[in-house]
Amino acid sequence: MDNSILNQIPFDPAYIIGGLLALVILLLILAVANMMQIKSLSRKYDYFMRGKDAETMEDVILDEMDELRSLRAEDRANKDSIRSLNRNFRASFQKYGVVKYNAFKGMGGNLSFAFAMLDYTNSGFILNCVHSREGCYLYIKEVDMGKTDIVLGNEEQEALEQALGYIKKN
Repeated sequence: MDNSILNQIPFDPAYIIGGLLALVILLLILAVANMMQIKSLSRKYDYFMRGKDAETMEDVILDEMDELRSLRAEDRANKDSIRSLNRNFRASFQKYGVVKYNAFKGMGGNLSFAFAMLDYTNSGFILNCVHSREGCYLYIKEVDMGKTDIVLGNEEQEALEQALGYIKKN
């Protein structure tokens, strides 16, 4: 009776024992490999937690937080500076138009000119310089939102339209 189970197996029981022995050896190899990986990870973790040059991780984190606060303050200052520059840029003259012309036919050359300068809101001025043999006369007309209260001459109107971008500059 004691051999009845082993006698019913169609092959030699030594194969079962050999297979189980091979499985045990494979599992031992895997266990040793896992222990080596755990030891390597443990060393890396210990080095990470100790930090470099005997610094603790807490000191490193606190230094990074201080640097982050400093960067945020610098970022705020930069944003304020950019806002201020944008305000100044909008207030500066950035559009222009120039038309040279001969004010008095037969007097030679295009020495007279109309010069328009506008800011972001299309406000500014138009200078009209009329050159003649007797002298040079300079007139200024204010522009507010692309319009003037005073009637403009043809050259002044052309300079204003150049500054506004309605017509191409020569």
